[in-house]
Amino acid sequence: MSKPRTYQTEAIIIKKTKLGEADRILTLFTPHLGKIQAKARGVRRPKSKLAGHLELLTHSLVSLARGRNLDVIIGSQTINSFLALKNDLWLTSCALYITELVNQFTADNVENYPLFQLLLETLEQLSQMGNKELALRYFELHLLDQVGYRPQLRQCVSCQQPLEPVVNCFCPSTGGMLCPNCSPGQPPSYPLSVNAQKVLRLLQNSDFSMVSRLKIDAQLSKELERVMGGYLKYLLEREVKSAAWLDTLKEQIKLNTT
Repeated sequence: MSKPRTYQTEAIIIKKTKLGEADRILTLFTPHLGKIQAKARGVRRPKSKLAGHLELLTHSLVSLARGRNLDVIIGSQTINSFLALKNDLWLTSCALYITELVNQFTADNVENYPLFQLLLETLEQLSQMGNKELALRYFELHLLDQVGYRPQLRQCVSCQQPLEPVVNCFCPSTGGMLCPNCSPGQPPSYPLSVNAQKVLRLLQNSDFSMVSRLKIDAQLSKELERVMGGYLKYLLEREVKSAAWLDTLKEQIKLNTT
């Protein structure tokens, strides 16, 4: 049975690339089709009616026509434009960071409805939540769950013993924690304080309502960012471009507030 010529889907626009003089190729993350690429004709023209509905970080209802190589967007209606994110450089950068992770960790045309929901919920939470850093750590951990890289945080991945409440090490190449007896001689790892271990476990096993009630200091926040960034870099075998931009932006904000 042949597929219908046109179809409609919810989508979050996670990437855009210029094509020719007026077109774009958009990367859309959808609830049931996964990540798809589509052509938006004439969307870069000033009078384009579609342009506002197909901006980065927009949640839209998109109509498409099947094409030989790329499907073509023939209509779009905004569901949520996330203006609060787009009107703040720091929030925009946070949102672009999580969409880059989704793009890097997913293959085309593979359905992952829980990941779509996680992405949508995180964009909503970034618009509202107080601690954006914790929202990012929550997203990273739950993204890793959805793509098959859930880190082991409760027992030593080498000896399989439950972790004691002491400084243990996270080892990216083993995908989890190492106790003090097993960490010497292992590949590069990150020592983690007892509090950092507690927060990571809580984030891994809670929902956003719990995250919004957490309070952590700057030192602990930096510790969590360092270990998660190291693990993501190991898995992707490269830097996350928007993570480097976030670091630069943070330094600029610090300078401006001192």
